[in-house]
Amino acid sequence: MSVVIVLDNARYNYARIVRAFAEENEILLLFLPPYAPNLNLIERLWKFTKKHLVNNTYHEDFRQFFDATESFFNNLDEHHQELTSLLTQKFQIIHAE
Repeated sequence: MSVVIVLDNARYNYARIVRAFAEENEILLLFLPPYAPNLNLIERLWKFTKKHLVNNTYHEDFRQFFDATESFFNNLDEHHQELTSLLTQKFQIIHAE
C-alpha cells in the first residue's frame, strides 16, 4: 500500500462509494480520532484565518468580507513564520488516564 489518505470523521468520508474506491485502488483511509481538531492541519489554518479576518473586525457587507478574505489568502507569505510553527506535523499527543 503506497497511498494513505488522512480523513476527519465527516459522514461522507465513510460513504460506501468512498470506501469501495479506496479498496479498489489500494488506498488506506486513516481516520483521525473523533474529536481532534489539533491533529487536523486545516482546522489550525481555519482558526488562524478566523483570528485574522473575523476577530474584532466588522465587515460592512459580504463584498468587503470577500475582499479581505481574498487578500488574506493571496498574502499568506506575510504570515510565513507563524504558519510554519502552527502547521507543523510535529506535535505531542497527551493521553488521558
